[in-house]
Amino acid sequence: MSKKTFETALKQLEEIVREMESGDLSLEQAVKKYETGITHSKYCLDILEKTEKKITQLTRGDDGSMKEEPFDNE
Repeated sequence: MSKKTFETALKQLEEIVREMESGDLSLEQAVKKYETGITHSKYCLDILEKTEKKITQLTRGDDGSMKEEPFDNE
């Protein structure tokens, strides 16, 4: 079994959305797909949050030197 990645989880989540939007699922199938989709969604959000924490931006100081500062998305 291959390691779960952000890309594979997102692709599976997109497929679940397509299946649910089709209207061809029974209520039981839709609920199971929804539960699986929530799991994939939480996994993707966790990866995005961890990645955001790793991001730094380079800025030029007053003396012309480059320095790293934590990424601030606000």
